[in-house]
Amino acid sequence: MEQHPIKINKVQIRNLQIEDYVQLSQSFTRVYSDGSDVFWTREQIQKLIKIFPEGQIVTVVDDKIVGCALSIIVDYDKVKNDHTYAQVTGKETFNTHNPKGNILYGIEVFIHPGYRGLRLARRMYEYRKELCETLNLKAIMFGGRIPNYHKYADKMRPKEYIERVRQREIYDPVLTFQLSNDFHVRKVMTNYLPNDEESKHYACLLQWDNIYYQPPTQEYISPKTTVRVGLVQWQMRSYKTLDDLFEQVEFFVDAVSDYKSDFVLFPEYFNAPLMSKYNDKGESQAIRGLAKYTDEIRDRFINLAISYNINIITGSMPYVKEDGLLYNVGFLCRRDGTYEMYEKLHVTPDEIKSWGLNGGKLLNTFDTDCAKIGVLICYDVEFPRTFPPDGRSGNADIICSFPDRYPECLFRVRVCAQARAIENECFVVIAGSVGNLPRVHNMDIQYAQSGVFTPCDFAFPTDGKGRRQLLTPK
Repeated sequence: MEQHPIKINKVQIRNLQIEDYVQLSQSFTRVYSDGSDVFWTREQIQKLIKIFPEGQIVTVVDDKIVGCALSIIVDYDKVKNDHTYAQVTGKETFNTHNPKGNILYGIEVFIHPGYRGLRLARRMYEYRKELCETLNLKAIMFGGRIPNYHKYADKMRPKEYIERVRQREIYDPVLTFQLSNDFHVRKVMTNYLPNDEESKHYACLLQWDNIYYQPPTQEYISPKTTVRVGLVQWQMRSYKTLDDLFEQVEFFVDAVSDYKSDFVLFPEYFNAPLMSKYNDKGESQAIRGLAKYTDEIRDRFINLAISYNINIITGSMPYVKEDGLLYNVGFLCRRDGTYEMYEKLHVTPDEIKSWGLNGGKLLNTFDTDCAKIGVLICYDVEFPRTFPPDGRSGNADIICSFPDRYPECLFRVRVCAQARAIENECFVVIAGSVGNLPRVHNMDIQYAQSGVFTPCDFAFPTDGKGRRQLLTPK
């Protein structure tokens, strides 16, 4: 993944407010600079906020509005067949909005051109899907343009064009994106947007079905809230550059995010292959050479967290602080662009002897958008006093990353992780590395079995072992 030219510190999805109109209008001016589409007036935005505030959202990057999604609720019978944009919006008066309807109808989505390529629009679609489920609506529907169709209109009908886009033989900036977000084409409509010359006046009626929908005649039960975690059992292999390493990292982040996971966990010292560059130096010098990559690795993880809309626990890596001492640290990179650092508190005798590592002092729990978590690095999980750290109310789930050389080392970590789950009545997940690095001193053999552990109680598995679905490279 190429680094985005704009430095991002925080991403937020929130409801649109009328005070946002000035920024909103500036973004629209840039997006629709060719004058080929409508420009929303202040009165129109104000009405949408009044009649359906939950349906109007903006994407904010570092206090700047860079995207927007607008929607209304309509009845399925009104939009299941041919219709135009003017008809479904009441000629943009939005008098067609029906709070008792069963369809969330999208009337606008845009991302400022300068912020495209970061999958920010995907976040707004995820919000819409959650809103659809929360309101117990049957589906999300809207008319989607096919702006590249004009290039093929003399060669094929819309039906063939849509099928070839579905087969990824043709790229369409709108339809390709919608299909990748689990929308399907219900039918082809004509004259949906009369001025849409690029689409040759055609549009796809797109639909995403809410599998949790319950007809109003039945008692509706809200979907159970869950938190999903992806564990990366990292296979050690040779990488010559940081780009090579992150090609594999992005593969896992992409795969885990496709499962709608909230977190992805990488193991301790996952970046150790890069230490082979310093094999001509002593072990203490080699680990400090590896530490030179840490800041850039953190920044790349932040970009991946934003782009794939997932919280990333980076495992750990060596880091030289301002005091000149070497520590073993990792980062929680949230999907909103913020990050926090955690430290290994108990370094092993071998880490002290070979690398000159120092134990850290930071021990915190971290708030995220879906759970409170604590992160421990390998040896730390073997000390009960390290968790919970601050006596705040509410339990946090423990996340542990580790690399171990032999089975007995693994089982020590694993048994202690299970003990922490029982002691603290929380979930504990562990992720480690496998394989070998024959050209990296002190990291030559790796042995791991990643897993999820729960308290042994009525609500949990009888043996305290959660089902394990691991991602390992082929």
